[in-house]
Amino acid sequence: PTMAHSKALLVLENFIGGKFVPCSSYIDSYNPSTGDVYCRVPDSGKEEVEAAVKAAKDAFPVWSSKSPLERSQILNKLADLIEHDLEEFAQAESKDQGKTITFARTVDIPRAVHNFRFFASSILHHVTECSEMPAMGCVHYTSRAPVGVAGLISPWNLPLYLLTWKIAPAIACGNTVVAKPSEMTSVTAWMMCKLLEKAGVPPGVVNVVFGTGARAGEALVCHPDVPLISFTGSTRTAQRITERSAPHCKRLSLELGGKNPAIIFDDADLSQCIPATVRSSFANQGEICLCTSRIFVQRGIYSEFLKRFVAEAKKWKTGNPSDPTIDVGALISKEHLEKVRTYVRKAQAEGARVLCGEGVDPLALPPGNQKGYFMLPTVIAEVKDESCCMQEEIFGPVTCVVAFDTEEEVIRRANGVKYGLAATVWSGNVGRVHRVAHRLQSGLVWTNCWLVRDLNLPFGGMKASGIGREGAKDSYEFFTEVKTITIKH
Repeated sequence: PTMAHSKALLVLENFIGGKFVPCSSYIDSYNPSTGDVYCRVPDSGKEEVEAAVKAAKDAFPVWSSKSPLERSQILNKLADLIEHDLEEFAQAESKDQGKTITFARTVDIPRAVHNFRFFASSILHHVTECSEMPAMGCVHYTSRAPVGVAGLISPWNLPLYLLTWKIAPAIACGNTVVAKPSEMTSVTAWMMCKLLEKAGVPPGVVNVVFGTGARAGEALVCHPDVPLISFTGSTRTAQRITERSAPHCKRLSLELGGKNPAIIFDDADLSQCIPATVRSSFANQGEICLCTSRIFVQRGIYSEFLKRFVAEAKKWKTGNPSDPTIDVGALISKEHLEKVRTYVRKAQAEGARVLCGEGVDPLALPPGNQKGYFMLPTVIAEVKDESCCMQEEIFGPVTCVVAFDTEEEVIRRANGVKYGLAATVWSGNVGRVHRVAHRLQSGLVWTNCWLVRDLNLPFGGMKASGIGREGAKDSYEFFTEVKTITIKH
């Protein structure tokens, strides 16, 4: 690009040891709603990661020896600063990721603020265990200490939300971190770095290195001085992380994909179920690991459900994400949009029916968004269980609706994928709700609702959806090392 061209672009820098550091090479980042390059992100590699790990290692002794209360106050201050700039963060997240400004304002940024406040509070309430053996004249107790430098790798769908969900517990527990956000959505992480000093975070406690998984991510995962890796992203990348970190016996927390079922029994309250299931299918363009992408409807209400569901899905407006009346923004990238469209074409080729959305309804976009990566909410019916559309994570505004007859059958079919992250069950029968919830192979089961979260409780998946859990107690256990001490008196 010419100098004049690059002048207009935002250029991000790595944040290492409390300072912004330029990088020798950069990658382009696109605005998904226009298709234009709008910022340049460092293309960091081994050298930059090395510097960041050293800064984190140097900062560890002082940070880890601070009391939980001191760390808690700093986390709260950081939360206040982000909240103060909420609108600026929301605008940036929407522009960078393609999500609607409404979603960024009401979900992403408030949740990022809450992540810091939540762990600032929870860190003050952990107790260790003690056990007595009077006959032996012994007492045992446990003690927990921070581990060291944590490597945190976060994805592009909920950029600041998922990055802070890792940074907050890691530093609350007294670790220092090297974080690598997705190269496609780095802006809000860079904006957060600008607030760290003001919040009282000492230099080197939080380091952010921007770049690709193949270079920056790889260097972080392979670094011998990074004993912990927390990753949210695809199952395929997680397999690579597991292989590369195995020689160092690293501790891993892996939050991966889902192919989440919604099970709708004939006694479900459709007036609540339909709007909630449209939301669980298409919120954030379907780019949430907890989104519903397989909807099983009991045969008695199948045709009524389908008719009402499609009518509701068609009301969702797709367009310029900065317009507050829009429900569906742009998908993250040209490549991702193409991948999602390919699934719809495959379903059609297999004889499934596309009832609305992609290839069926016209997509009218404002003049400035003609080159953006947009797709209408798409509903597909009569898909076979073995179809790739029912087996693989699509991660776009696409959902498949199929009929079932019995409880026994639907549990078997819902469990018949390699993933096990989240499920929703809709029924007015409380006995059935409990029975089905217990038998689903899923880390989270919502009944008669979706995405109601208590951050105290474990979050994470079974099978190919991941290893480990995140939450007040679970994150604390992951980010600390436990020691049992025995005293004979």
